[in-house]
Amino acid sequence: MGLWHVFYEDWQMECCGTPFKVGDEVSWPLLLSDADGELGGGWHDQLTEIAGAVEDLPGDEGAVRVLREEDGLVVALHQHPVDVIADEEVGEVGEVGPGDRLRHVGLLTAEFHGDPDLPETRGRVRAIQVLRQGWAEAAPGSHTREPVAGDRSLRSVWECPKWFADADAGVIVTLEVPGTDSRLSHAVREARGIAHTTPGRDVTGLPPAALAELLETLSTVREPD
Repeated sequence: MGLWHVFYEDWQMECCGTPFKVGDEVSWPLLLSDADGELGGGWHDQLTEIAGAVEDLPGDEGAVRVLREEDGLVVALHQHPVDVIADEEVGEVGEVGPGDRLRHVGLLTAEFHGDPDLPETRGRVRAIQVLRQGWAEAAPGSHTREPVAGDRSLRSVWECPKWFADADAGVIVTLEVPGTDSRLSHAVREARGIAHTTPGRDVTGLPPAALAELLETLSTVREPD
């Protein structure tokens, strides 16, 4: 079972989300979002690297472009299936299409207000961290605020709130998905001294509080000095 960081935004929860707690089983549509477009960018250990084959899944409102990860996860690439990839071998850039292979680093986000045909991922919530975001005036004297890239902090909680404080932007959820593996799982196994040849045992025998403490050391909010 692979561990994946998922960003669940405050407005998604406050609009029509259902609060959840550590240990709950959930089923969410996941989108691999452009990290630079989320809260001004500047993400670090919340990022996910996915490599696999691009597919188009049929839906009532047209095809949904997804990436089927080599280690089992299936996520939507974009609500509108347009993307570009760089072929490192030949240095060319082209449009992503079904059958192409793509390696992409982004931010996994729970998306409940986009394409209704987005595939859902079922997993168990293993940890929840409230994300506090820094904001600043867009210009001196302006009444418009914008997020400050990388100015954020995390705090572990047992249950996701329904309503968030002004400075809170949502939660980072560690989701354990059956039949998958991930870089985060590799990091957890390495920290616990578990062989990489035995995936699926990442959190075996680890109490929720101990996992949350371990994830705090693996999930920082800015590049180390």
